[in-house]
Amino acid sequence: MTPPDANRMTPSSSGQQVAATATPRPAGANPASNAQVRQLIVTVGTTGTSLIEEVGRVIVGKKDQLKLVTLAIFTEGAHVLLEDLPGLGKSVLAAALARASGCDFKRVQFTPDLLPSDINGTFILNQRTHEFDFRPGPIFTNYLLADEINRASPKTQSAMLEAMAEKQVTVEGYTQKLPKPFVVFATQNPIEQAGTYPLPEAQMDRFAMRLSMGYPTKDEEAEILIRRAKRGKDDFDVKSVTNAETIVAMQKAIENVYVSDELIHYIASIIDATRKHPQLVAGASPRGTQNIFKLARGWAALHGRDYVVPDDIKRLVIPVLAHRVILKPEPRIKGIKSEQIIQGILDSVPVPKV
Repeated sequence: MTPPDANRMTPSSSGQQVAATATPRPAGANPASNAQVRQLIVTVGTTGTSLIEEVGRVIVGKKDQLKLVTLAIFTEGAHVLLEDLPGLGKSVLAAALARASGCDFKRVQFTPDLLPSDINGTFILNQRTHEFDFRPGPIFTNYLLADEINRASPKTQSAMLEAMAEKQVTVEGYTQKLPKPFVVFATQNPIEQAGTYPLPEAQMDRFAMRLSMGYPTKDEEAEILIRRAKRGKDDFDVKSVTNAETIVAMQKAIENVYVSDELIHYIASIIDATRKHPQLVAGASPRGTQNIFKLARGWAALHGRDYVVPDDIKRLVIPVLAHRVILKPEPRIKGIKSEQIIQGILDSVPVPKV
C-alpha cells in the first residue's frame, strides 16, 4: 500500500485546501474496501473542515470544542454532554451545527415538571376514527438539544435512555425507530446550581463525550460584540454544507478505518488502568472502550486518514472517560478532578510503536 502523499491537497466543499496527513500508514493496514468508501472517508475530512468553518462564524474561538462536536455527528451513536455555566454558548453551538449539517433540529427545555411523554410522545384519541394515534415527541429528529437536562427529574432524564442506546422509542408497547443520524446534545449546569438533579451513572455512561465551553478570552468577547453589531440582530445565519444522507454514508464509511491490534490492546490497557486506580471507586465501562474505538476512527477520518494512530486515541481519552469514572471520597474532597487522574493514567500506559 502506497503511503499518503504529504503534499497532496484535497479541496473542501468550502473551497479551502485541506492537506492530507503525512503520517505513514502502519504496516498491515489495508486500504478501504473500495474507491467509493475511500472517497467518503476523504469527504469526512473536507466536510468536517467546512462545518467547523461555518459554525465558527457564529461561535468565536472554541476550535477544539467545534472539532469534537463535529466528530460526534460523524460517529454513529456519539451523544455529547456539554457541561458548563449558563450563557456560554452551548445551545447556540448545537443549533448552529444542526443548521450547517442540513439536519432536523429540536430543542427541549428540561424543567422539574417535564414528563417522559413530553419527550418521547404519547397516544391521543382521534376524534374522527375513534382510535388512538401516536403523536411523536420532539425526540423524533436528527439532533435533539436537551437543554439543562439536569433540571428535570431522574424519571424524565431516563426517558431518553432507550433512544440514546438503541435509536428507538417504545411507548405503551409501540416501538418506532428514530431518524438517522440521531445525536443528543445535552447541556448541564454544574450540580452546585440550585434546582438541579445529578445525572445517574447509567445515563452519564450513554454520552460518548463530556465537553466544557469555558469563558471566552477578552479578545474573543470583543469579537462576539463586533459580529453582533455587524449582523444587526440577535439571530445568526448559517448555511448548510452537507445533509443527513451524506452524514449517514460517512458514518458507515468510518467503519472501514483501520485500527491495528497493538492500538486495540493500548485502548484496553488504558481502560484496565482506570479499574485498578487506587483513587477510583469505579473505572470506565466497556461502553467507554467502544466509544474510544469508534471516535478514534472518526478522528482519523476527520484528518483524512483511513487508519488510526496513537495520537488519535490519546486526544480522545479524557473527553471520553473523565465522566465515566467515580472518584473515592478522599481525592474528591481534596479537589482532585477525574481529568487529572485520567491524564496520569494516559501518561503511565506505554504507547505502542505502530
